[in-house]
Amino acid sequence: MAAQTQPTPLEVYLSSSFEPDAEFVHGVIEERPMGENEHSAWQQALAVWFGQHAHEWNIRVRPELRVQVLPDSFRVPDVALLDRNLPVERFATHPPIAVFEILSPEDTLARMMIKLADYQAMGIQTILLLDPQGKHFRYRNGCLEPLTETTFVLPGTLCRFDLEEIQKLLD
Repeated sequence: MAAQTQPTPLEVYLSSSFEPDAEFVHGVIEERPMGENEHSAWQQALAVWFGQHAHEWNIRVRPELRVQVLPDSFRVPDVALLDRNLPVERFATHPPIAVFEILSPEDTLARMMIKLADYQAMGIQTILLLDPQGKHFRYRNGCLEPLTETTFVLPGTLCRFDLEEIQKLLD
């Protein structure tokens, strides 16, 4: 995966489209790995699980939505949960309730840790890293912790993460 080295104006990034969508970090456009079958299946399962409860839990479910984590940086989580009480925006400028990243074979731990730290710095309380191979993690206080709770309520919400139910939705 190639990263561009020349600074790009924010307006150029915001007016461009990439397949898959790229991230913008301190003036540099960074490509994201192409999703493969397992990655895509997890992304769909998360979207379906939270989507079927969206009105009940007062959330919006957004796969691959640009999230402005800093004035000059945009990340694109695999799935973001937004508070339905906040205004609809072109891209998220308020911290999502939760973000989910699904590991792809091309992902590196070093790059993922920087990305997860950006989410935490923005104020996102629930940051989960899911590995289609079966290892799942919560990012907290700059560290990856094995996800030991498979069912829990997301802080400050009615949203329930239920790993067993989400896994049943994998196709």
